[in-house]
Amino acid sequence: MDVKLRPGRPEDAVTCGQICYDAFATLAAAHGMPCDFPSAEAATGLVTALLDRPGLFSIVAEADGRVVGSNFLDERAVIAGVGPITVDPAVQDGSIGRRLMEAVLERAEERGAAGVRLVQTAYHVRSLSLYAKLGFEAREPLACMAGPPLGLVVGGRAVRPAGAADLGACNRLCRVVHGHDRSPQVSDALDAGSALVVEHDGRITGYSAGLSFFAHSVGETVEDIQALIGAATGFGGPGILVPVRDGVLFRFCLEHGLRVVQLMTLMTTGLYNEPAGAYLPAIMY
Repeated sequence: MDVKLRPGRPEDAVTCGQICYDAFATLAAAHGMPCDFPSAEAATGLVTALLDRPGLFSIVAEADGRVVGSNFLDERAVIAGVGPITVDPAVQDGSIGRRLMEAVLERAEERGAAGVRLVQTAYHVRSLSLYAKLGFEAREPLACMAGPPLGLVVGGRAVRPAGAADLGACNRLCRVVHGHDRSPQVSDALDAGSALVVEHDGRITGYSAGLSFFAHSVGETVEDIQALIGAATGFGGPGILVPVRDGVLFRFCLEHGLRVVQLMTLMTTGLYNEPAGAYLPAIMY
């Protein structure tokens, strides 16, 4: 095949969305797992949003003039996030995925990203091997967890919608826990109305850009993350991503009716600090 890469365009949304769904559905079915997307329309909706969102870089693969795959890079913050990367199942195992990954890593280097992160599907051992060969380190086992809203108040902590005036406190908290902030993502969540903050002892001790597969949360302590989970009106997408090594948080979720949908792995290159607090990553990191 004559494979060429080019920047993604809005008119690629339908084709790339169908490929995204087909790739995830085929892989999940082969392993007896649920698909991350309930339908091709849902995958197309995500791809459409990614192609249209400022701060996200997209790359499309064409083989013999036909679109066969795509990849995305969230470059809104100092740490870049990869995904979703998908290749048409009919042309997989032809190094197209490697080329799509190399393209976004080159882009991150050109842009001066301090690090790059992704969340890998644990049962997909070939992607684990590819990412390791490209320099990624496995950092954290994650459990994607879903279930009904808990309706809990935890440890006297108050959870409320975040406002623009909370951005500075959220950024300071993220820098303490992770060594960098995610201000652009939090700003977008504020604009969308999905951001929450936790208040304890008269100050903000945790925040969430949204309790979902696609958004991150940060807390000084595990109780702050528990409070956010307890107050959520629902969990978007396949579920929230819970670090399995945080046994207290993991057991809290299990004991309150959340179930493990699948296991995943946080992988990184470049800057990485062991978290000095509690957190939930997003699917792009």
